[in-house]
Amino acid sequence: MLAVKGGVSPFSCAHPTCGVYKQKPSFHSASNGFGLKDFSDISLTGDRTFPPFLHRSNRDEEGVIEETSGDQAVIDDMCRIVIRDMDQFGVCVVDNFLGYKRGMSVLDEVTGMYTKGVFKDGQLVSNKVKNDLKTIRGDQITWIDGKDDSCKNIGMLISQVDSIILRANKMANNGKIGRYNINGRTKAMVACYPGHGTHYVKHVDNPNRDGRCITAIYYLNRDWNIQQNGGLLRIFPEGWQDKVADIEPFFDRILFFWSDRRNPHEVQPAFKTRYAITLWYFDSSERQEACRRHQVEAQSTVSNNASLTRGATGDC
Repeated sequence: MLAVKGGVSPFSCAHPTCGVYKQKPSFHSASNGFGLKDFSDISLTGDRTFPPFLHRSNRDEEGVIEETSGDQAVIDDMCRIVIRDMDQFGVCVVDNFLGYKRGMSVLDEVTGMYTKGVFKDGQLVSNKVKNDLKTIRGDQITWIDGKDDSCKNIGMLISQVDSIILRANKMANNGKIGRYNINGRTKAMVACYPGHGTHYVKHVDNPNRDGRCITAIYYLNRDWNIQQNGGLLRIFPEGWQDKVADIEPFFDRILFFWSDRRNPHEVQPAFKTRYAITLWYFDSSERQEACRRHQVEAQSTVSNNASLTRGATGDC
């Protein structure tokens, strides 16, 4: 839960550390998401000095917000920001999400796991491009639930994000988020781009209605210089015509956006180790339908293989 001490809103407009740019985007031919098997269920106008979907929580170094009205009021304020920005822009960014010390505790756990070698190469839905994997995505990943003592701070982060998404999904006047029934999510995908120009080409997280409706990404990269280190997340939001949203992967920043075809995005080449933690939240109806399709396809595959085996052996 959010820590609170003794009202102004605990969120304020941030400095211009991410941007909206008007340009014709160049499109990649690949569009890749994740397969069902990978998951465990558990118009802008005018000149602005900062994008309207960027906010900063007023936390001190300990992660405490100067707010008198209690934990639930802080969460409600955050929910209203997420609801409004997702409705208007399909994207919401909040800086200083946990506060410096809590963010560093999460980073320490992530770097510890990476040092132990538990990360594996990220995968794609289609096996047809297996040989070209590194040209499409260069990250290394591991999936965790945050319940082990070795990653309790990651678990705290997960709980914070859960509180915001689940509350926003149940609030009155909650806009587009209210169209979903969110009661599950993936495990946390902890990702590392190990520098050397590693990247992820333009893709959609959920192009095939696998149940994911909201993507939440938390960044862990201290002293990140976008000019030297690269690693920009560029989002091509549907309906923005020739505008794109460029999000720097700064330490203690969290990003929310729709997981479906409304938000194609890419990770541009990173030249320094780049860490992020991603959660995907499920709409229950779409998820159930995706699981049903998966079962039907699996049964069909088994039946076809059995038929081929009988044909090869002469059985009738």
